[in-house]
Amino acid sequence: MTSLLIGLHIVVSIALIVIVLLQMGKGAQAGASFGAGGSQAMFGSTGGNFMSKVTVAAAIIFMLTSLSLAYFYGSATSKSVMPSSVDVPISAPAPE
Repeated sequence: MTSLLIGLHIVVSIALIVIVLLQMGKGAQAGASFGAGGSQAMFGSTGGNFMSKVTVAAAIIFMLTSLSLAYFYGSATSKSVMPSSVDVPISAPAPE
């Protein structure tokens, strides 16, 4: 089960990166950086296109897989992140 979730999580994270990089910004016109009406397009309410809907879906799937992996790998028995014993390497000099 967790192997499937890890695989899905990796695929969705790579897809999310690619989808975000493929999108153009709302103020991507040349005049937007100089204040030529770009702010109106940036803050205006526009209907979501296909790429923005795919981005939202990928982000939701990414969050769900993140939460479920955190749930499956969470350990209720241990309250500390520190190990109970530390292995000392043999090649290390003994403290005096």
